[in-house]
Amino acid sequence: MDRVSAPVDTRITRPRLATAWLGGCSGCHMSFLDLDERLIDLLARADLVYSPFIDIKEFPEAVDITLVEGAVANEDHLRNIQLIRQRTRILVSFGDCAVTGNVTALRNFFSVEDVLTRAYRDSAIVNGVPHSPHLLDRVLRIHDVVTVDHFLPGCPPSADVIYRFLEDLLAGREPALQERKFGS
Repeated sequence: MDRVSAPVDTRITRPRLATAWLGGCSGCHMSFLDLDERLIDLLARADLVYSPFIDIKEFPEAVDITLVEGAVANEDHLRNIQLIRQRTRILVSFGDCAVTGNVTALRNFFSVEDVLTRAYRDSAIVNGVPHSPHLLDRVLRIHDVVTVDHFLPGCPPSADVIYRFLEDLLAGREPALQERKFGS
């Protein structure tokens, strides 16, 4: 799974970058925004083609790098991560929920029915009707479902770490974080 990727050829097209958010708190995306002015530098070298920050509804084809935050907790997440993997050349588990399950996976200590009853049936009623998502039996790490090319741990990873990581990937270098292995 760990491999050095070829530098992206920017003569014809710019690298296509995406971020996605599954079951998590959005803290990793907030850290991404903490890149501040470095976002301008990053977006001068890559096109952001999908993210919670932009209004695109369907994950696009032919994405070079995708950072995916959060764990796989429901059927929508499962479908989304499978589609993202199919359409992405380099997939990165972004943050501890994606890498380890972290806080999202605390639900694994309880039955799905208990979680649904406590979180939705007893407390969340939409227009007089209880609303319940289609939860998976267990919260899964991204690499439990699809092949992951790189892991970017942290809760959340700092903006500095994200920037260096993306700089390495865009230049075709192995990201420096690889001394921390996850997913075995």
